[in-house]
Amino acid sequence: MNMDEIAKLAKEFAAPYRVTAGRRFRLADHDPADTGRLSREDKPRAKEALQRGIEALAELQEKLYAQDRWAVLLVFQAMDAAGKDGAIKHVLSGVNPQGCQVASFKAPSAEELDHDYLWRCNRQLPERGRIGIFNRSYYEEVLVVRVHGELLARQKLPATRVSRSIWKERFEDIRAYERYLDRNGILVRKIFLNVSRAEQKRRFLERIENPEKNWKFEAGDVRERGFWNPYMEAYEEAIRATATPESPWFVVPADNKWYTRVAVAAIVVDALASLDLRYPEVDDAQRREIAAAKKALAAEKK
Repeated sequence: MNMDEIAKLAKEFAAPYRVTAGRRFRLADHDPADTGRLSREDKPRAKEALQRGIEALAELQEKLYAQDRWAVLLVFQAMDAAGKDGAIKHVLSGVNPQGCQVASFKAPSAEELDHDYLWRCNRQLPERGRIGIFNRSYYEEVLVVRVHGELLARQKLPATRVSRSIWKERFEDIRAYERYLDRNGILVRKIFLNVSRAEQKRRFLERIENPEKNWKFEAGDVRERGFWNPYMEAYEEAIRATATPESPWFVVPADNKWYTRVAVAAIVVDALASLDLRYPEVDDAQRREIAAAKKALAAEKK
């Protein structure tokens, strides 16, 4: 299967999860357990598809790096235990580490709180020729900060800048920011791993009951479950307000990790393939240099 065929399949696979106009978006319309046209019996096929996707990504990433014109930013958002780390690890396992950078954003530090909320993310943007991955992002400012209003008070904003419309204003700022990135050659793709509350519970219990997974468990994650409905409302509104053709959201079903990883791989392959990446062309002067170097090497004594 050649690259054009893989890119076409990736585009088709990713299409059902793509949100570009959020006005009519409803999270309830997206099933966290969806596996498309695949069933559990198709797991071996899914594994093969993931491997093809990983190989395609390696080739596309090499061209991205060589061309040195575009950068790609992948934003991952999800509830706890949705599988962000696993998806990032598996899907990008074949990418050259020199061409990829991952930034994880947790609770902001004192230094970060002394800056605007985009500052810490802006510092981690990928260079041209690289794939940047945000494990959580500036979207936390309209998700966790919205659900936990006391966090907004810690941001030291002037009272006159904390209006009743602050979330609407932040959505406007994020849309403008992502438009700015796109206009500067940074392709933005946002991925929400949509896990169900029941599956999250199962994964939390697995972390508790399996000693080898105890290190993953944090009591705070369970406390956050108590805010499940407010989080779902916040995610729905954030996606609705910031999904655009140039910076779409992908709402990926996350209850079945084997399927989630194939879907994420398809989304990333589709993103890179859309850039029409090519190796830089060699001009006449470079060809002469190459010919001279070849001649010099051939003339060397063994």
